[in-house]
Amino acid sequence: MADLSITAAQVLKVSGSVDTAVAGETITAGQPVYRSTSDSKYYKAFANGTDDATGIMQANATGISLHGALAGQPLTVLSQGNYAVGATVVKGGLYVVSTTAGGIAPYADLGTGHYVTLLGVAPDTTHLNLQINATTTRHA
Repeated sequence: MADLSITAAQVLKVSGSVDTAVAGETITAGQPVYRSTSDSKYYKAFANGTDDATGIMQANATGISLHGALAGQPLTVLSQGNYAVGATVVKGGLYVVSTTAGGIAPYADLGTGHYVTLLGVAPDTTHLNLQINATTTRHA
């Protein structure tokens, strides 16, 4: 399988906790992001990321963007809860941060050496129950 093909206009919070900060780069609705401790801005997360200047793993997503933003604009991020993904998902499927910056992929798509950041489980074919588990573990 490939990364989810997300329709940004269909990404919608159903329930859960949100945080607002500034985007450090252009971000689209539905992308997993991490918040850098060096500048407190959000950046796209990806599973084959390296440590940024502050030692934060780029794979360690802290949420899902709920709308688009250019660098320097405010961005609202869902940190946990249920949301409409804007794509078709497999009921009961596990979804992770992809190797593509800002992408979401099925767990089975992670290759050897990629960092594992579990985003959540799909309770049906259109939603994701977001319970982020960011690890420093590499997929075997």
